[in-house]
Amino acid sequence: MSDSRSRERRVLDAVERRREVVNDALAEELPVRHPDRLWEAARHLLDAGGKRLRPTLMLLVAEALSDAEPMSEDYRSFPDSNGDTVDLLRAAGSVEVIHTFTLIHDDIMDEDPLRRGVAAVHEEYDDATAIIAGDTLFSSAFELLTETGAPAARGLDAINLLAETCTRICEGQSLDIDFETRNDVVPDEYVEMIDHKTAVLYGASAAIPAILLGADEDTVDELYAFGREVGQAFQIHDDVLDLTVPSEKLGKQRGSDLVEGKQTIITVHARDRGVDVEGLVDAETPEEVTGAEIEAAVEELEAAGSIEYAREMAHDLADSGKGRLSVLPENESRELLAGVADYLVERGY
Repeated sequence: MSDSRSRERRVLDAVERRREVVNDALAEELPVRHPDRLWEAARHLLDAGGKRLRPTLMLLVAEALSDAEPMSEDYRSFPDSNGDTVDLLRAAGSVEVIHTFTLIHDDIMDEDPLRRGVAAVHEEYDDATAIIAGDTLFSSAFELLTETGAPAARGLDAINLLAETCTRICEGQSLDIDFETRNDVVPDEYVEMIDHKTAVLYGASAAIPAILLGADEDTVDELYAFGREVGQAFQIHDDVLDLTVPSEKLGKQRGSDLVEGKQTIITVHARDRGVDVEGLVDAETPEEVTGAEIEAAVEELEAAGSIEYAREMAHDLADSGKGRLSVLPENESRELLAGVADYLVERGY
C-alpha cells in the first residue's frame, strides 16, 4: 500500500473509532422519550448515519492539546489545564446536534426527499413535526454544552461561540437563498456564504474544546481559523465532486447543482470568464439531465479553468488551515487533524 493510501486509511480509521464513541454518547444523551413521535423525528437523521467529522475534530483537538496518546483519555472526564475534568462528549454531541438541526431545516426549505440514504424528516413525518424536531435539537445542543462540567467562565465562552455560530449559519442560509435569484455573484460573496453556512461550525468544532480545556487565546483563535478554512475547503470540494464523480458513487445525480441553478464557486468563476452557465444544460430537474449533457457542461467548465480553479482553492485553504496547527504540540493527534484536513479535499475519488 502506498504511503498516501496508508495515511488515508489511518485517518479514516481514526474518524471511524471516534464516530462510534460519539454515536454511543448521542444515544445516551438524547434517547427517544415522551412524546415519542417528536423524539423519534429528532433522532431520525442521527440514527441514519453520518461521518461525525465535526465532533471528531473536537476530540482530536482535545487529544492534541493534552499531548497524550490518541483515545487514551476518558472523554467524559477529560483533564483540563488545571487538572480538573471536562465532559467532552457532551460538547461534541452539541456540535453534531446543531449540524443535524440545520440538515432538517435545509431539507424542508429545499424540499429534498432524501438525506443520508433515508427519507428526509419532513417526508418520513410531516413538515410541522420536522420543524419542531429541528427546534428540539437546537435547544438540546445548548443543554448539552451547559453540562460539560467546565468552569463557568469557559463554559459561557463556549456557549457564546456556539450561539454566534448558529446566527452565522442562518445568515449563510439567507445569502444562499438570495443567490438563487442572482447571476452576478462574485467569488468573494460565494466564499462569505459558505463560510457562514458551513465553515463556521467547523471553526466552532475546533475552538470549543480549546476553550473548555483552558487553552490560551492565541491557540483558540488559530484553531478557530483552522476549522473555518478547512470547512470552506470542504464545501468547495463538494462543488467539484458534484460535477466530476459518477452518480452511482456520488449518491445523487451528477451535476444536480448545475441543473438546479445553485451558485457554486465553479459557476461563479465560469460566468466571470464569459460562460453561459444557465445554458449549459436544458433539463429542469436532475432526473431529466443526460450523461451527455453533463459531460459537455463539464468540458466547457474545464476549458474555462473553473473546475481547476475550485480544486486549487480548496487545497490552498486546506494547506493554510493545516499551517495553523503549529499552535498544538507535535503528536499523533495533530498529525491526524492534518490528515482530516487533507481528507476533506481528497475524498470521493
